[in-house]
Amino acid sequence: MGSFRRFLRWQRYPLHIHIAWLFILLIVAYALINNWYNDRQSRRMLLSSSQTLFNQIGARTGDTVSGLYASTGLAVDLLAREKLARAKTLDERLQSLPYLIQILRDQSAVTAAYAGYANGDFFLLRRIPDEPALRTPLHPPTGATLLVQSFVTNKGKSQGKYLYFDDQLRLIETRVRDDYHYDARTRDWYKRAMADSGRVITQPYVFFTTHEIGTTFSRRSLDRSAVVGVDVTLAALSGMLATQHVTAHSEMALLDPDGQVLAWHDTTRVVRPDQRGGFRLARVRDLGIPALTTMMARPDTYKGNTAPIELEGATWYGYLAPLALPQGDALYLAVAAPDEELLADAHQLRKETALISILLLLITVPVAMWVSLIASRPLKALIAQARDIQAMRFDSPVVVNSVVREIHELADAMRRMKQTIAQFRDIGDALADEREFSPLIQRILNEALHMAEARAAIIYLTETDGHLTAEQACRSDQEPVNPTALPVLIPDHEVQHPAVMADASGQTQSVWLEPSELNAWFGGLRHFEHAAVVVAIPLINRQEETVGVLTLFIEAAQALRGGHPMLAMLEAVSGTAAVAIETQRLIKEQQALLESFIQLVAGAIDAKSPYTGGHCQRVPELTKMLARAACDANEGPYRHYSLTTEEWEALHIGAWLHDCGKVTTPEYVVDKATKLETIYDRIHEIRMRFEVLKRDAWISYWQGVAEGGDAHELAKVREQLLHELDEEYRFVARSNEGGEAMAQADIERLYDIGRRTWQRTLDDRIGISYEEQQRKGRTPAPMLPVAMPLLADLPEHVIYRNPRDQLPQGYGFDMKVPEYLYNRGELHNLSVKRGTLTEEERYKINEHIVQTIVMLEKLPFPRHLRNVPEIAGGHHEKMDGTGYPRRLKREEMSPLARMMAIADIFEALTAIDRPYKRGKTLTEAINIMARMRREQHIDPELFELFLRSGVYMEYSQRYLQPDQMDVVNVEEALA
Repeated sequence: MGSFRRFLRWQRYPLHIHIAWLFILLIVAYALINNWYNDRQSRRMLLSSSQTLFNQIGARTGDTVSGLYASTGLAVDLLAREKLARAKTLDERLQSLPYLIQILRDQSAVTAAYAGYANGDFFLLRRIPDEPALRTPLHPPTGATLLVQSFVTNKGKSQGKYLYFDDQLRLIETRVRDDYHYDARTRDWYKRAMADSGRVITQPYVFFTTHEIGTTFSRRSLDRSAVVGVDVTLAALSGMLATQHVTAHSEMALLDPDGQVLAWHDTTRVVRPDQRGGFRLARVRDLGIPALTTMMARPDTYKGNTAPIELEGATWYGYLAPLALPQGDALYLAVAAPDEELLADAHQLRKETALISILLLLITVPVAMWVSLIASRPLKALIAQARDIQAMRFDSPVVVNSVVREIHELADAMRRMKQTIAQFRDIGDALADEREFSPLIQRILNEALHMAEARAAIIYLTETDGHLTAEQACRSDQEPVNPTALPVLIPDHEVQHPAVMADASGQTQSVWLEPSELNAWFGGLRHFEHAAVVVAIPLINRQEETVGVLTLFIEAAQALRGGHPMLAMLEAVSGTAAVAIETQRLIKEQQALLESFIQLVAGAIDAKSPYTGGHCQRVPELTKMLARAACDANEGPYRHYSLTTEEWEALHIGAWLHDCGKVTTPEYVVDKATKLETIYDRIHEIRMRFEVLKRDAWISYWQGVAEGGDAHELAKVREQLLHELDEEYRFVARSNEGGEAMAQADIERLYDIGRRTWQRTLDDRIGISYEEQQRKGRTPAPMLPVAMPLLADLPEHVIYRNPRDQLPQGYGFDMKVPEYLYNRGELHNLSVKRGTLTEEERYKINEHIVQTIVMLEKLPFPRHLRNVPEIAGGHHEKMDGTGYPRRLKREEMSPLARMMAIADIFEALTAIDRPYKRGKTLTEAINIMARMRREQHIDPELFELFLRSGVYMEYSQRYLQPDQMDVVNVEEALA
């Protein structure tokens, strides 16, 4: 959003600034493209030359390796044919020293020449290196330059010797080395040579004695009695790489395919100790050069190709040159150089080019500004006019003089545009101001009559049956017109009528009519003495449907036929008018539909139970009476109170729907007349149990007589028991009525009666619903017959509360929710101390207001009706915060919600259509409400307004019986 606003501010700069910016941007674009192209080309050329250099280094390295391998291979081939391969003793082998020395002298990279024999002997001549790190492990005497290492086995015994010689092959010292054991037959170079008739070359590795990196050339003798070998060090390659510098900080290394380092400028880091106490080749990652590590991780990217290497904070370029070996895998010469060094010339060229571009820009900016000022000067007047149009000011004329034809035409078009917009705005404002349907039609007619300078105008509306009915008509002389005097147009009968033609075609119709035709069709409008042009413009809505026809009567027929200048404007206005008409009609229809739906819901709730009667229809009327009294008050706290049309609508809907949640309340709970009543009154079950006990009394009597008992005594017992059962049943039946408060002694007597038992012989778990079977399944079925209590609270009487029966969250409800959804225990219900409802049933009835709020909150009310749930859902709240469902206090409720509470209570007290009670008199009802006022249950200010304004009398005259309308002492009620 911030960038968008900055963009808008950029657009609001003067035109000459934009023109100057255009020139500047073009120059900058050219400079950037030129710089980019030059930089790209210079980089490409430098990279190309760098790759050529890399190739040359690779070629030289390859040539060095190839020459080294070729000469060494020839030397080992000749050595295999020399007498050393056939020598049996040390002395015989020492005779070959001159030949071996010559090999070492001819090949500087050769560090040792040797022979391994089939009997386990080994003979080696080594040049003693000058480097202290390599010389020290050999412990040579002074002047020694050559070392012969001999290992001889004879008859199961072996002996190792070190013989030190100078350059003239003079023996300086002989050392017996019992710790020297070397069995060439176990070495890879020996085994491979024995298995191959030709020359064998090993992969580079770390030499056992000198810890140098090199490779071994070996070959077996013709008689297969020995294998000769030559060790070639690669140290020379490291030296060569150290002298090659592509850039100051470039890196080069000779690597094998596994990433092991064979040659690098720092030879001390190429060999590393391994975990077994020996030495191994360093891996490329051990060098700590990220560029080389990255290259070997993706060798295919850099093999024979120069490619960038992106590292943290820097860019390098890398190249891998493959070096083919006579045997084994190829080696790689890895070359890497930092971008800032490799392309330093390209970077310098880029800076110089950028400097030139900046200088050019500094020169061209003043020139561009001067040219743009000249170009934009004629447009300043039009800018001022555009600002006037933007500010909706149309009083100043458009005066612009310019030699540029386009600017002149633009000024003329702007003048006409100002006039058209002014007219269209006036009409749009006029249509928007009207919120009632009839005034809206009248305004459309008046505006069209004025614009077209017509003699008269009619608006026909298309009805659902397709007929066109004249909704309104007017005349230019202001004479009143009765639209009902104009005939209803039936399309099938009036095909040639201009309005019918426009309605059918959806296009404007302009028809010349003679006076006779005018009077025949439009005689109810006026008497026509002259011909006129009738222009019928269809009113088309957004669905491309014709909702009506605007008909104009114009004398200037020739102007219309030649193209009336306002015809297009009239057609544009007709579209706006059509939308306005359709909108108003839709609003009226939707309001009517909503009103019918609301009354349908309220009527259904009232019809659902005789206990609610006409409650949902009377409470809205009483609430609106009280609201009107508040608006009409000239003194007191409501002297400045008023309601807008939208607030009246919200009050109307909220009042009608204040009990819509009762649709969820079971009828048998609302209508519960006795304590044991559910779908039916369970007192009949209880009575049948008493009948069973009375029958059992007679059975016991006759059994006693049959067994020889005293009939007189048995009869006395029987009569006493029957009398007790009759009394107990009368007590239970009276308790079931709920008309009197239950004392604790009465409750205890119920429990005493319930302890009587009767015998059940039939299974009570068959022939019942699945839900009841589930409840009975909470306890195991007893063996029949079974003694059952006369009155009981059984487990199956309890209906648990499911999650969906919990108090909805997120609405601010604060109500105590009973543990069970229902408890139909017989003793539990009969023990209700007042009335017929248990705690669970009372909550279920009170829950209707919760459902009311939830249902209304889910409805997508428009903005002006957003407080409908609050109005409808607060009539059970109390001013002291002890009401339900949210425990709101007075200051947390709107005045309309508090009015609803008073209306709901008064209607409930005085209603005469409730089957369970008579309607209270005015005095009785007002006294009850006065007590509620003192206890802070209802709003005291509104209750006073309710009495002093006479609202209660106005309501009672409409809805109460004469015998209810006694005299109320208002002052006493408000004391």
